[in-house]
Amino acid sequence: MLNINLLLMSNVVTGLLGGFLGLIIAVPTTFVVIKVIQKNRTSKDSAKAKSLLEEAKIEAKNLKKEAVLEAKEEAFRLTSECDQELKERRAEMQKAENRISQREEFLDKKEELIEKKNETVEKAKADLAEKEAELQKRIEDQVKIEEKMVAELERISKLSKEDAKKELITRFEEDAKKEAAVIVREIENNAKNEANKKAKEIVTLAIQKTAVDHTSEVTVSTVALPNDEVKGRIIGREGRNIRALESATGVDLIIDDTPEAVVLSSFDPVRREIARLSLEKLILDGRIHPARIEEMVDKVTKDIENNIKEEGEAAVFDAGIHGMHPELVKLLGRLKYRTSYGQNVLKHCLEVSYLSGLIAAEVGANVQIAKRGGLLHDIGKAIDHETEGTHVTIGIDLATKYKESKDVIHCIAAHHGGVEYESLEAIIVQTADAISSSRPGARRESLEAYIKRLTQLEEIANGFKGVETSFAIQAGREIRIIVKPNEVSDEQALFMAKDIAKKIEKEMEYPGQIKVNVIRETRNVDYAK
Repeated sequence: MLNINLLLMSNVVTGLLGGFLGLIIAVPTTFVVIKVIQKNRTSKDSAKAKSLLEEAKIEAKNLKKEAVLEAKEEAFRLTSECDQELKERRAEMQKAENRISQREEFLDKKEELIEKKNETVEKAKADLAEKEAELQKRIEDQVKIEEKMVAELERISKLSKEDAKKELITRFEEDAKKEAAVIVREIENNAKNEANKKAKEIVTLAIQKTAVDHTSEVTVSTVALPNDEVKGRIIGREGRNIRALESATGVDLIIDDTPEAVVLSSFDPVRREIARLSLEKLILDGRIHPARIEEMVDKVTKDIENNIKEEGEAAVFDAGIHGMHPELVKLLGRLKYRTSYGQNVLKHCLEVSYLSGLIAAEVGANVQIAKRGGLLHDIGKAIDHETEGTHVTIGIDLATKYKESKDVIHCIAAHHGGVEYESLEAIIVQTADAISSSRPGARRESLEAYIKRLTQLEEIANGFKGVETSFAIQAGREIRIIVKPNEVSDEQALFMAKDIAKKIEKEMEYPGQIKVNVIRETRNVDYAK
């Protein structure tokens, strides 16, 4: 067994050694074969490369010949183009030279013409200077003649030149004034004949159909007391009752030596009315203490608010207006307790509404807009003591807030002439407002202001030249001026009336309008003996 194994191992070793020796012999042989093959290939590539190089040289020569030919052709083409462009440039330069030559010829001719004109002008100047000298001599001779004539006229008329000029101007002015007065009078008469009668009829009809009573209220109210002992109860212990009443109503209570009376003072007429009614009911009830005062003021306040609403609804109903916002109706009711120059504002608004409707119906305007604008024209006075601004601007804001139409808002804005009139209804409302405010008895003013206005009227009239005397009549709504007939002519009287009216408008403030009546009278008296 062992021998067999050894035999196998020896065979294996022998096989391995034989394979190794074969590998060693085969590798060099392979390298030799490869080198022989590479040498053969290199000789073939060199021959091929030489043939390719020869071909490339032949092709390069051909390309060079073609490039030279193309370059010569391009050079010939460029030379031809340059020659053509040079010919064109030479032709243009020749034309330019021709034009310059023509312009030089033209300038030479123009220069000759200018020289000729200058010679003509110089000659004309010389002629003109000669004529001016001649004219100046004639003017001097004429002036001397005129001076002699003026001196002769002054000697004959016994008037100097300035006096004669003034006399002539005065006569011209008088003639012009007379002619102007005649024309103005004719125009006024024609206008009055057409408009005066109709206007009087409309206004008279409107006033006759309207009759409204006016109440006179001020900033104080008086509460009558049954006796002076009640004053102590109103004041209360250490003044607690009067403080409670003033605090609850916002009104000042004045308790003085006036027998059996207490004065309430406030700029708010609604608060003053609440305080007056509360105090009267407290006096009748007999129980006057802070708790009872607050209870009574609350009750009266509710009653007044209901009354305000009812008064507003009644005013809207009486005016025949529908669809007005409830807040505007309440504000109208507040106007019952508001006065202006002693005139109750709610009554005034109703009267303006009536007048506006009547006038609108007569002239063919929109009656509803006129009545609505007349009723709301002073709506701003309901809260003007609570809000900043004039009653006109407040009224515009209120009407805008509560969705009144643009035409009604314009009536409110224009009723004092603050804006330009854009509708006939606005003019009607302004006219109705003036009628209601200025009619006799509508407004109250103090005696001092009344006398001052009359005195100022007469002073203005008496300040004009030729006025003999003047009288303010009809509560200051007319002034009659008597002029000296020998100093003021009929035509001058017409202009004097207009001048006095303008001065009154400029210097005075007054409700309505003032009639200026200039009277000129001549009397011729003789006696039969």
